[in-house]
Amino acid sequence: AGARAAGLGGAFIGVADDATAAFCDRWIGRRSRTHDQMVQAARSGKQNIAEGSMASGTSKKFELRLVGVARASLEELLLDYEDFLRHRRLPQWAPDSPEASEVRSVPRRFREDRTDPSDRSDLTNLSDAERWALYAPWLEHNDPAVRANTVICLINQANYLLDRQIQALERQFVEGGGYSEQLAAARLAERGRKRRRDPANRPD
Repeated sequence: AGARAAGLGGAFIGVADDATAAFCDRWIGRRSRTHDQMVQAARSGKQNIAEGSMASGTSKKFELRLVGVARASLEELLLDYEDFLRHRRLPQWAPDSPEASEVRSVPRRFREDRTDPSDRSDLTNLSDAERWALYAPWLEHNDPAVRANTVICLINQANYLLDRQIQALERQFVEGGGYSEQLAAARLAERGRKRRRDPANRPD
C-alpha cells in the first residue's frame, strides 16, 4: 500500500510540477519572488519523492526524511495557490464541489476506461505527456482560477497519499528499517557478542 501510494502520489506531483511551471510563467511575474518560490516548491516535491524512492531499499530513515521534505514543499505550494486566488478575489473550489470532484475522478475514470478488465494500469504507468493530457482540459484553460484550483486538487490528492506513505514508512522503520538500519543493528549485536566473549568483560 505504501509503495502504491508513493507511486501515485509521485504521479500527481509530476503533473503539478509541470502545471506550476506553466502557470507561473503565464500569471506570475518572472522577477517575482513568488514565481521562484512556487516553481522551487513544486520541483522540491517532485525531486524528493524520486530520491526517496531510490533510497527505499537502503535506509527507511533517509526515505522518511525525503518524503517529509516533499510533503512540506507541497504544503507551501498549496498555500501559494490559495493566496493567488484570495488576493485576486477568485473563487476556490470547495472539496465537494462538482468541479473538484471531476478533477479528483480522473484516475478512477482512467481505470474504468481500460478495455481489458485484467489491466491494472493507473497514472503511474503513463508518461508525463500522457498524464498531462488527462488533465489538459483544466491545466490549459484560459481562466487562471480553473488552473489554480486544478493544481490545488492535485496537491491535495498527493498530500493524502504522502501522509499514508509516511505512516507506512514510520511503521517499517520501527519494525526493522532498511538495509542501513539493519546493518547498524547487526553491527551492534556483533559488538555485544564480542564483549560477552571477551574474558575481561566476564564477571569474577
